[in-house]
Amino acid sequence: MRTGRGSTRAGSELNGLRKELVPDHKVRPTTPETRRTAGATKEDVRGVLERTNVRFLRLQFTDITGVVKNVEVPQSQFEKALDGDILFDGSSIEGFVRIEESDMILKPDLDTFALYPWGDPDNRVGRLICDVYTADEKPFPGDPRHVLKRQIRAAAELGYHMMAGVEAEFFLFHLTEDGAPTRMTHDVGGYFDLGPVDLGEIARRDMVNMLTAMGFEVEAAHHEVAPGQHEIDFKYEDALLTADHLATFKFVVRNMALRHGLHATFMPKPIFGQNGSGMHTHQSLFSGEDNAFYDAEDPDGLSQVMRWYAGGLLKHARAFCAVTNPLINSYKRLVPGYEAPVNVAWSHRNRSPMVRVPARRGKGTRLELRMPDPATNPYLALAVQLAAGLDGIRNQIDPPDPVDKNIFELTVRERRRHRIQTLPSDLGEAIAEFRKSDLIQQTLGEHVFQHFLAAKEQEWQEYRAEVHDWEIDRYLAIY
Repeated sequence: MRTGRGSTRAGSELNGLRKELVPDHKVRPTTPETRRTAGATKEDVRGVLERTNVRFLRLQFTDITGVVKNVEVPQSQFEKALDGDILFDGSSIEGFVRIEESDMILKPDLDTFALYPWGDPDNRVGRLICDVYTADEKPFPGDPRHVLKRQIRAAAELGYHMMAGVEAEFFLFHLTEDGAPTRMTHDVGGYFDLGPVDLGEIARRDMVNMLTAMGFEVEAAHHEVAPGQHEIDFKYEDALLTADHLATFKFVVRNMALRHGLHATFMPKPIFGQNGSGMHTHQSLFSGEDNAFYDAEDPDGLSQVMRWYAGGLLKHARAFCAVTNPLINSYKRLVPGYEAPVNVAWSHRNRSPMVRVPARRGKGTRLELRMPDPATNPYLALAVQLAAGLDGIRNQIDPPDPVDKNIFELTVRERRRHRIQTLPSDLGEAIAEFRKSDLIQQTLGEHVFQHFLAAKEQEWQEYRAEVHDWEIDRYLAIY
């Protein structure tokens, strides 16, 4: 492992610095902007930067497709960065702006400050997640973080705040001698397998160590079903913090994998015949300190609010599928036989429907949406799910009866009786559902909606026009 000198010292020091920066470290999700802490100030961050000898500061944001971007500034520019005065060229970022309106401003969320725990402790790098603004100091409508914040405010207007947690799976593959990723993995392990210590196990532990040093509360890490497939779970938090964590999580996992000579991919289905990588999303609404999904008087412990929320997810799932499952490859995962859901239904128990209600009750009552995959933009994914659920509450959309049988074994007649639809079978079908949804257009806003649609349509058309190896192998010699 090439993490540089002093990584253990850096990790322990970070824990102390984090408590100093945010003394109570408490979630405060009831405010419209879901400020997650007591609130860090510029003086707080400036003091930590000086005392820890930070030489560079990365100002992080996310483009419409979910790719993490950053502008890195040296010490001489720290004051401008903390004041939100750093400009960048938005015309170079996927789905942002045209070249004639390119100047964008990065305004940091000071509560997101973290130090990267690897590298030279005498030459440290800090990180702030930023909101993107236009040159005239207005929130940029193409910033995915703003999209999620709008839905958080919409939930607050109804008296709710969203809590969410994700299970983001990924594969670890070898690299070629010249550093290119392969699909050759290092193990033949399966779900929760133990065995001789291998590259994947060591790399996964180092990922957990680095995430913990950056402020994550990691709850579990384990091998997944497919060879080379892994999962790291972190704490259920308010929606904005979860989205921020997921963006950081992807960066840390890929960075640490590379330091072990491996390639980490969040591609949903890299290997034919094996399970793909999902991003099961657990979610609930709270009203103050109370879980609005729980009803102690209900035989199942589930409130009417939760049922309406589930009804909204089921109604709009086909429309938001292009967001939560955004790649051509996403739909190679959503096929029968590999544990991924293909049916728009819900259940109290089994895992074959799209929505599952885990057994915990009280404050732990929640829904699990099993369709998203980790290639999604975390901000847009949580925004469309929250919007769909809120629509269910506003319009009191009752879901069909829960299906507690294995849906894959139901007959056609039984599926019709339960009013079970299927998710889109490919990106083209998902785009068609996305395009005609007023709710999704309102949720994303005109800018994100149109740019996302254009990007996905181009991707689909390129795929359709390409001649693939499967076609050559199947047809060339015969016809």
